[in-house]
Amino acid sequence: MIPALETEALGKRYGSKWALQDCSFSLQPGSIAALLGPNGAGKSTLLELAVGLRRPSAGSIRVFGHEPLHDSKQVLPLIGFVGQERPLYRGFSIADMITFGRKLNEHWDDEFAHERIAWLDLDPRKKVGDLSGGQQAQVALVLAFAKRAQLLLLDEPIAAFDPLARREFLQLLTETVADREVTVLLSSHILGDLERVCDSLILLTAASTRLSGSIDEVLATHRLLVGPREEQDLATTAHAVISRSESERQVSLLVRKECPIVLGDRWTVTEPSLEEIVIAYMERPKRPRPVMEKEAVLA
Repeated sequence: MIPALETEALGKRYGSKWALQDCSFSLQPGSIAALLGPNGAGKSTLLELAVGLRRPSAGSIRVFGHEPLHDSKQVLPLIGFVGQERPLYRGFSIADMITFGRKLNEHWDDEFAHERIAWLDLDPRKKVGDLSGGQQAQVALVLAFAKRAQLLLLDEPIAAFDPLARREFLQLLTETVADREVTVLLSSHILGDLERVCDSLILLTAASTRLSGSIDEVLATHRLLVGPREEQDLATTAHAVISRSESERQVSLLVRKECPIVLGDRWTVTEPSLEEIVIAYMERPKRPRPVMEKEAVLA
């Protein structure tokens, strides 16, 4: 099966600074993936590369087997993209934006667009520039969904939504994926919402991929170990240490399992939450800190 989105050692450089570097992952059709990372990690750059708005400085990116920049005629009809700036014309009315979408997109679903705008209780005659930030985000998402794209790239689409609007949007998203096997890459800082609807994640920090895979796999391969400080070599020798905290007598380690965990009775082993895992990776320094002998650090 051809991946919906695939990158290999992908990088984008502006002058001497890398906005994205050595990014590799594969997103299978019909999945919903969370794109996570702190501000400046390269999330928006990745999405812009996927839609062909940027030229890669290194590596490759493919959408259903096509290069976005060179095969734009094949790629653009397949993608629905909503960037943080929301691609809307402020002087257009909502009805104008729907007409604009219909004229540009071969598989446009006009009935869905009008019904969704009505369901949102938005006046089609109202100018985009007169809408609130949340309403503009709703209109942009309606246009992206009405395009009937195979891949939805959504950059912080629900940041301006209240909790009820977020819940309704996520329900629409899951229904759309179930009905039409759409693939979604969704960037957001609201991890709780993402965990409810996403089946995989891509975590970027310091412009590089730090974690990629199914959420079930990520949860299954990480453990929180708490035990006596003097025995920490038992854990650090065998497993990759993602984060640690210490007191005078005790050490707490979040580790990625490299083998079955075998420790003494003085240790407790628990399953961390997805939030704990993500935060641990995000908090890690950009460059490996000096470590004691036998300590394993995940690159």
